[in-house]
Amino acid sequence: MKISFISLVAGAMLAVPMVAQAAPIKIGFINSITGKEAQIGENLTNGATMAVEDMKAKGYQFEVIREDDGGDPKNALAAYEKLVTRDGVIGVVGPYTSGSANVVASRADQYQVPLLVPAAAKEEITMKGYKNVFRLNAPANVYSKVLMDAVKAYKPKTIAYIYAATDFGVSTVKTAQENAAKMGLTEVANEKYQQGQPDYRPSLSKVKAANPDLVFLVSYDADAILLMRQAKELGLKPKAFLGAGAGYTTAQFAQQTEISNLVVSATQWTDDVNWAGAADFSRRYKAKFAKEPSYHAACAYEAMRIMIDTATRQKSAPKVRTALKAGSWNGIMGPVKFANYAGFTNQNNHPMLVQQIQAGKYETVYPTQFSKKKLVYPFTR
Repeated sequence: MKISFISLVAGAMLAVPMVAQAAPIKIGFINSITGKEAQIGENLTNGATMAVEDMKAKGYQFEVIREDDGGDPKNALAAYEKLVTRDGVIGVVGPYTSGSANVVASRADQYQVPLLVPAAAKEEITMKGYKNVFRLNAPANVYSKVLMDAVKAYKPKTIAYIYAATDFGVSTVKTAQENAAKMGLTEVANEKYQQGQPDYRPSLSKVKAANPDLVFLVSYDADAILLMRQAKELGLKPKAFLGAGAGYTTAQFAQQTEISNLVVSATQWTDDVNWAGAADFSRRYKAKFAKEPSYHAACAYEAMRIMIDTATRQKSAPKVRTALKAGSWNGIMGPVKFANYAGFTNQNNHPMLVQQIQAGKYETVYPTQFSKKKLVYPFTR
């Protein structure tokens, strides 16, 4: 009996490391759950949640630890450091805003834990040569280029800019100015604003006085709605309003039909493209959350899906980094490959789309291989 007892104790001791080894892989998710960008952040949360549910249904074993940065870069960095030093994650998805993602990206190589950015657009994020930073979405220069390309055939001559004084706003307008110059457009107004103001009419009045053919806007959700409402009040009617993604691509914006109709916007994703699973994702998202998915939801879904698949197979941060660099995927965002090109490192060369709100619905109008509707130009109320 003594031998049997000792055998049982020894067996129990041997079982301890086996339990530790069986602990699920941990993945971090940093998002703007509260704060000024919370409404768009909700789309990312929903997309990531669907990816988690889908992957667990397929038998993947993992744990996602969620952190809220409130849209603040300092909070985002603190969240990343907590995730990698205390929680033991081997990969992180996020953050959402360009300001937060840029700060976190600058520390990823120090901690050697891969960061997969789903939707932040500032070019610099993947232009510093960081080995542990990967980006799924197209950067800021593509937003402006695809919008300019969509209206080029109509031969506009002048352009005005109204944009938030954020990393996303400033970087996107900088590239828009470069693309506009190549088109021969003359800049007639440049109005940068601080987020969350109650009155944009002074800036809008200056733009109206300049009478531009194109008004190029970069705003998050609440500002986008207020800007367009006050633009209507003032009678600002360019030949096209061009929204650089973000607040001009949400279900909330489209629902404001009296101000959103015929607004053109750049987007990372629409549900009518022929990318694998895109239409099904949209259908399931609407059934689950009772709203249309924005591109932010699709980006978060695919980024989380890729990270889960990679992390659960590789089981360590260095191997995750190597696998992200070497791998390729095909899903609701189309083909994904993290490549080095044109000064970018670990950047997915993702094609952007142009959509226009027609009769209260986002319709893809450019490029032609993805479009089912024609762009309505010029803008009318």
